[in-house]
Amino acid sequence: MNFTTRAPHDRPPGDRLRDDRLPGVGAAALAVVFALVVNRFVPVLSPAAIAVVSGAALANLVGVGERLKPGLRFVAKRVLRIAIVLLGLQIAVPQVLALGWRTVAIVVVATGVTFTLTPLIGRRLGLTPGASLLVATGVSICGAAAIAAMRESTDGSSDEDAAGALSVVVLYGTAAIAVVPLAASWLGLSATQLGVWAGAAVHEVAQVAAIGAASGVLATAVTVKLGRVILLAPIVALTSYRRRHDHARPDTKRPPVIPLFVAGFLAMVALRSGGLVPAAVTTVIPQLTNVLMAAALFGLGTGIDARALIKDGRTLLLGAMATGLIGTISLAGAMLLV
Repeated sequence: MNFTTRAPHDRPPGDRLRDDRLPGVGAAALAVVFALVVNRFVPVLSPAAIAVVSGAALANLVGVGERLKPGLRFVAKRVLRIAIVLLGLQIAVPQVLALGWRTVAIVVVATGVTFTLTPLIGRRLGLTPGASLLVATGVSICGAAAIAAMRESTDGSSDEDAAGALSVVVLYGTAAIAVVPLAASWLGLSATQLGVWAGAAVHEVAQVAAIGAASGVLATAVTVKLGRVILLAPIVALTSYRRRHDHARPDTKRPPVIPLFVAGFLAMVALRSGGLVPAAVTTVIPQLTNVLMAAALFGLGTGIDARALIKDGRTLLLGAMATGLIGTISLAGAMLLV
């Protein structure tokens, strides 16, 4: 019996590509394990936030070698798309609507106004339209997942723009974990008002969950936050349509208004809302999504240039202003309507 072996250069292109990805994917896996361990001892820090910071630390303190880049690009793009799709399985529209029209109105107004005004403020600060759009998306909708979805769906945003927006989400969202409960106590907010404010104002689902768990308003806060996540698909689709309609040449084929992974997100929302997802699946999905999101955000975090971000400062300033805007609108709504 004859056995033949092929030299590495004789392997099919797909095999070589997978081999190229392994070092970066392995690094992301190690980063996820580290993030989960840290989160176990410091629950206030989400695995996603730890992963982003870890990626940025690797890039800025050690550097990312060429061997890691193919795998990191894979997790930052393909794995993140899968995580966004699975995020839809956490959203049941009837539960969001059960919050009542007042809470839904707070979510829609705070999100819509922040998403609309932030790019205008960014233009005044001299930021690129791509950078301003990604900061607006991350702050107003659902943090890193929204940033990635918008970047994948529209043209004109660079790696630097995405990294800056991610930094904003991590920095101000993490600060909100401490600031929001303290401010709520000082203002004398009720538990329900605190839950609505946190869900309508704080950037990441995990950050909202941290506030809710520590303050005893977990269910309200997370449900309100998921109401904002629902807005991801229509806002991304509308923005994608407008930008591509404005810039596309008549003789070129325009990409779909809704990218496949955003359509997948909507499909998962429909399945969960229709009660078609077994309880065992809904129990496991959040943990799986967190793992995939942490891996993807580690990859994205390696694109953060901390020196450039701090030296310029405009992206951080825009993030602070956008965070203040959505926080003020949602707080006013919670105090007046809830």
